[in-house]
Amino acid sequence: MAKIKKESLVDLIYARLREDIITLKLPLGKRLNVSEIQEQLGVSSTPLREALNRLQQEGLITNETNVGASVLTLDEHDVAEIEELAYTLQAAAVRFSMARSDRDRLAREIETQIIRYDGAKTPRERVKAVHELIGTFYHHCGNGRLDKSMIAIQGQMLLLRHIYAECTDGTENRGLFQAIHDAVAANDADAVCDALLAYSRKNHPAICQWLKEHAS
Repeated sequence: MAKIKKESLVDLIYARLREDIITLKLPLGKRLNVSEIQEQLGVSSTPLREALNRLQQEGLITNETNVGASVLTLDEHDVAEIEELAYTLQAAAVRFSMARSDRDRLAREIETQIIRYDGAKTPRERVKAVHELIGTFYHHCGNGRLDKSMIAIQGQMLLLRHIYAECTDGTENRGLFQAIHDAVAANDADAVCDALLAYSRKNHPAICQWLKEHAS
């Protein structure tokens, strides 16, 4: 890790560690040595501990008495719970956004992300395009509390997407993203939700297999 400026404080420390976790640079279950991270980033303990508290609230790290902080661990049950909650929120965002916003604009923004997905040259770029594609519905749902609820598990979802990106080049999901676009254009919220559910179910086995293969 390269050192960051001290004036960056909590936000940049949090962003740096969060990025390392969701992109698997910090492996699942890895113990986090506070003194070591302080030295690597060139920061004091107070903002670092505040950043770790934020990561704990987001569910990306655990902090046990007499053990300390560690990157979260995941099993098949955890993956299922995260995906179920994410889909529930996604379905609500889809229905709100399609009822309250300009569907032509929604379709155009989704098409933009599909083009980004098609042109992605790295797993990180593919994950970002998927994240923004699904995020389109939250941006236009007109419900700030729903948006904040998704933010609470957003890090965990990004982590799952990065795990999936490790398993495949992602091209097999292109048809599902096009189905989402076409369903928005046709004003068919049920079809959008069906495509999102199919996307989640398609990814689930690969993610669980990766976790088994990389279990410590």
